[in-house]
Amino acid sequence: MENTAYSIFESELKVRPDDIDMFNHVHNSKYFDYVLAARYDQMAEFYKMPMESFLSSGFGWVVRTAMVEFKRPLVLGDVIIIRTGILTINEKGCRVQFEIKNKRSGKVASDGWFDYVMIDISTGKGCKVNDDMIKAYSI
Repeated sequence: MENTAYSIFESELKVRPDDIDMFNHVHNSKYFDYVLAARYDQMAEFYKMPMESFLSSGFGWVVRTAMVEFKRPLVLGDVIIIRTGILTINEKGCRVQFEIKNKRSGKVASDGWFDYVMIDISTGKGCKVNDDMIKAYSI
């Protein structure tokens, strides 16, 4: 993971049978799910802003761009550590970096980043990230 002025948080998940593809390892699309699940938990636990309360304020985050590098396969039963953190945030959106490690081996299975933009849920259109939100995420 890159260095950042923002906090890095960890979540732990276990690879499930429905994550496995025809080659007996985790399907590439599941890595997106792992990062999403980790961020969902981390919003409530660390930012004190659960997704439900964020959505009730009328805003949502949408992925604009994603970059994922697959380094090592994960298999059924692996326990994984998903580390995420904001890399940059401003009125246009934020970039969230991530790293998925195999807990048993300690090796990185995947890493990368997601660029998010904020939308107004009522219109579905992009909107500015206000200073209060930037402050809330700047821990």
